[in-house]
This record gives sequence, structure tokens and C-alpha cells, in this order.
Amino acid sequence: MNEVPDTQEQRSHGPDPDAVSLKAGKLRGLSGKVFGLIVIFIMLGEVMIYVPSISNFRLTVLGERIAAAQIASLVLEATPDQMVSEELKTELLRNADTLAVALKREDTRQLMLGDTSNLVLDARYDLRVRGRMMSIWDAFMTMASRGDRIVVVVDDARHEAGDFTEIVISEKPLYEAMVGYSVNILGLSLFLSILVAMFVYVAIDRMLVRPMRRITWNMVHFSENPEDSGRIISHTGRHDEIGLAESQLANMQTELASMLQQKNHLAALGLAVSKISHDLRNMLASAQLISDRLGSVQDPTVQKLAPKLIGSIDRAIDFCAHTLKYGKAREAPPRREKFKLSPLIQESFETTAARAAGNIMWHCDVPEDFVIDADREHMFRILTNLCWNAVQVLESYYEDREGAPVIRVKAWREGSIVTVEIKDNGPGVPERAKAHLFDAFRGSVRPGGTGLGLAISAELARAHGGELRLVESDAGALFWIVIPDHITDLAKMRSESRAAAKGGSSSV
Repeated sequence: MNEVPDTQEQRSHGPDPDAVSLKAGKLRGLSGKVFGLIVIFIMLGEVMIYVPSISNFRLTVLGERIAAAQIASLVLEATPDQMVSEELKTELLRNADTLAVALKREDTRQLMLGDTSNLVLDARYDLRVRGRMMSIWDAFMTMASRGDRIVVVVDDARHEAGDFTEIVISEKPLYEAMVGYSVNILGLSLFLSILVAMFVYVAIDRMLVRPMRRITWNMVHFSENPEDSGRIISHTGRHDEIGLAESQLANMQTELASMLQQKNHLAALGLAVSKISHDLRNMLASAQLISDRLGSVQDPTVQKLAPKLIGSIDRAIDFCAHTLKYGKAREAPPRREKFKLSPLIQESFETTAARAAGNIMWHCDVPEDFVIDADREHMFRILTNLCWNAVQVLESYYEDREGAPVIRVKAWREGSIVTVEIKDNGPGVPERAKAHLFDAFRGSVRPGGTGLGLAISAELARAHGGELRLVESDAGALFWIVIPDHITDLAKMRSESRAAAKGGSSSV
């Protein structure tokens, strides 16, 4: 098993999880349950082995009694006229541990030793016809009787000494022998169970329990401060399911920590934007008063630039007001109207070109009479953000290259959907940036960039029921702004008209 060095574990996750006792504790936790289950299962296996074993042991003992009784009867037959003293008969019966012995030979059954006239026989067992299941049942009946029965046992005679041998025995010695055997089996089973359980437990504990305890502890430790990247679990290099769980947990913790850090960043940024918007609105109000006076200046250049300056300041004041009104990060809902798109594109070109340092070539391939149904200010912000992103990339790209940077905008309509295309002849969008291109603080393709421009533009497009899409292109970056027309809900309008009519009649 691959282990993480203690220094790395201590540095990344604090104390060793094995040294930290969870609420359940080891005995009531996964380790104790695994050990208990191992012992139980091994004991169940030993029980399954014991059941046929005790039956076989009983049959073996009875077979030995049959053999000893047959030998005693043969000794008796070897004497003249089978005349022996009562003391010898008693000794032969005691050695065979039987009460009586009978032989059947040539259709004649003869009582060789003992007297059964005064015995009360409790059971008869014919070992020649007893199956395995019956033998098991007989063994447990012997254990249940506690040796208080007198039984008859019949088996084939050995060495062709007759048809069968029949003995009468007391089950007490047999019961005691079976109890001793059971005690030995139980002791051996317990010893083997604990020994095997310890080996299996140690193996499972190192392979499964400890890694699971480490993962569980890390989840608890990480939940205490999920923004701390130092609490993210480190991969041990395993290539099994535990390793996969560690890898997936590390990925989820990394993603969660990143998201929390991003949300905290956004929260702090939202508070900063609120403060800036509040003070900036007051500054822009003063700038608006000054710019209004520029309209009275007769200089032709001033007369040409003053309306654009006033429009930009008004737009900035309105944007600051909406930012404060709609909760810092949420954009105001679009106020749709139908307007010509070409003049708005030209205004966006002029605003962006004023900030550009290079010689950018602008092309607007949108007809003068092309109409779009959208929020004018939202569309201006989308166009300006995309154009400004293109300008920054083109200026850096053509700084040491020949050729002219070009930004081209065109639009077309398909039914009730308008698509505005913005294309440049730059290097295009890198592959690494495409996954999070429209995510704030994650989609920037420039060093030091925030990625807010594309995130804001995508949000404004979605507010119109459309989308901002990056389209695959052979050269340069190609974006589509897809804006559907506003669909009038006739049923809603009729209900509002009826409500207004009822309100007007009731007020008369």
C-alpha cells in the first residue's frame, strides 16, 4: 500500500487522522465492525465444519465399539464350548465398553456377551442404513440426551466374521467423548478465528479502513474551512477505487475552494463597485454641468465633440444609477425598442477608437436601414466590450508584425432572430481560455485581464433571451451576438387592457 510521508500529511492536513478519534470511536467505528464481522463469519464457517465433524466423530467411536465388541466375541468363540468365567465376560464387556454383544451368522442371531433382559432400550441405530443427514440428527440427539440413554447399535461384522454385529451400550461415555471433542473443536476454532481475523483485519485495515478514515477525516477537516486550499486532500498514488475516490474528492475540493474564493472576490468587488459608483455618480454630475456649457462654445471642433462627450457622461451616470439600483452585480432588465443598428455600431467604433493606440481599420457591413429590437444601451455595451477586447489583442499581436489590424461587423436577420457578427484578423482565442471564456475572472486571455467584458456581454445577451457565442474560425476571433425579437404576449395584453378598463369604470 502506498503511504503518504508523515511530513507531507502533517503539512497538508494537520495531525494524523489515525491519531484523531472521531465521535464513533474505533471500536464502534468501521474498524471494530470489520473485526467483529470477520470473527462472526469465521465462526459461522467453523460451525458449518463442526456439524458434520461431530457426526463423523460419533460414527468413528461407534465403529471402534463395534470392532472391540466383535474381538471380544471372537475371544469367547475361541474357548472350548464358549465356556469362560463370569469375571472374564465382565472384563471383555468392560474393555469393549458395551453392555451386551450379539452376532448374526448364517441366519442365526446369538447373544455372545451380556444380558439384556433387565435393560430398557431407548433407541436403535443401524449404521448400515443411516444417511448423512440422519447421522447428524443422531449426533445431536446424543448431545441432547446428555448420555442418559441405553441404545442398540448395529453394523456389518468385520472381516467376514458374520452378517452383522449388534451391541448395547450406554451413551454416557459416548456423550462425554463428544463433549470433549466439541470443547477441543471450539477452542481450536476460537483460536483460529481470532488469529485469522487479526491477519485479515490488519490487511483490511491498512488497505481499506485507514484510507477511508483518512478520506472521512479530510472531509470533516475541509468542511471546517473550505476556503483553505491547504486542507485539500493529497493523492496517495493508488490506482484502485480508493485512489479514484481521493482523486475525485481532491477535484471537488479544489473546485469548491476556487468557487468560494471567487465568490468572496466578487462580494468584495461588489462592495467596492457600490462605493465607487456612489462617489463616481457625484463626480460625473459635476462633469455633466461643465460639459453642458461646452454646447455654447462656437468652436467647430467643440461643437462636433461636445454631443459625444455629453452622451458618454449621461450614459456613465445612468449606468452608475442602475448599478446601485439593481444590487451591484445584477444587470437591469432590458428596455427594448426598435432602432437602427448601423449608427450604434458607428458610435461604438468611435468610442473604442478614441481609446486605441494603434491604427485599427473598422468595417461596418450593416445596412443603414437594418433594425433590431433590443435595449440600445445594452447593445452599445456589448459591442463596445467586444470591440475593445479585439483592439487590445490586435495591438499586441501586430506590434511586431506586418499588416493592418481589422475589425469587421455585420448583421443579418433570420425570421425573428438577429445575429450580429464581430470578427477580427488576430490570433484567435487560445484553447485554454475557451472552457471559461464567459466566466468572470476566469475567461481572460490577456495577462492582468479580468474577463469581465465577455462575462458582462454574455449576461446582457441572455437578458434579451439570446446568447453570445464564440464561433470556430480559420483566422482571428469570431463572435456572434444572437438577439431574438421581443414576442408580444397577446393574452397578457388583453388581460391587462380588461383590468385597466374595469379600473377606469369603477373610478367613475
